[in-house]
Amino acid sequence: MGRQKALLWVEGRTFVRRILDTLHDGGIDDIAVVLRAHHSEAAAEAAAGAGRVVFNPRADEGQLSSLIAGLDAVDVHGVESVLVTLVDVPLIQASTVRTLVARAATSSAPVLRATFRGGHGHPVVFKRDVFAALRAADPSVGAKAVLRAGPVEDVEVDDPFVVRDVDTPEEYERLWR
Repeated sequence: MGRQKALLWVEGRTFVRRILDTLHDGGIDDIAVVLRAHHSEAAAEAAAGAGRVVFNPRADEGQLSSLIAGLDAVDVHGVESVLVTLVDVPLIQASTVRTLVARAATSSAPVLRATFRGGHGHPVVFKRDVFAALRAADPSVGAKAVLRAGPVEDVEVDDPFVVRDVDTPEEYERLWR
C-alpha cells in the first residue's frame, strides 16, 4: 500500500477506528490491536478507540507473528476463544461479529470463519483448542496451516465486506466508489 493501512480513512474515520467501533458494536469488549513498534500514530488511534495496543517486535516475520503477539496478550484464564480480523478488512459489519460470536458459543468446531456467498474471509474465531497449533505453525504458511488441519466451520453472513480487503491503492480507491 505504501502507507499504514490502519490510518487510511473510510466513513469519516480511520480503518482502525472503524474496526474498533464495529467490534465494540458487535459485543467485543477486550480488543487487542497488534501494531509494529514504530506505528505510534496508529497506536494513538487504537487507544482512542478503546483498543489495547500490543506491539509486535517480530512484525517482519509475517502475519502469523502478529496473530501470536495478540494471542499472547489476551490468552489468560477464562479466555476460550479469540476473534481475529485484519485492518485491511475495514467494513465488516457488527452483525457479522455478533453472528460469529453466537455461533462459536454453540459450535464444536475449533475454528469458525465468516463467509459470503461461499467465499471465506474475516473475521475468524479460533478456540482455545487451536492456540498451541497457532503458536507452533510454520510462519511461512501462517494460520492457514491450522485452517487446513480443520475442522473449520464456515458461517455464512450477509456481509460482502468479509471477503473484501484493501491491499493496493487501486483497491482503496474502489472502496470509495
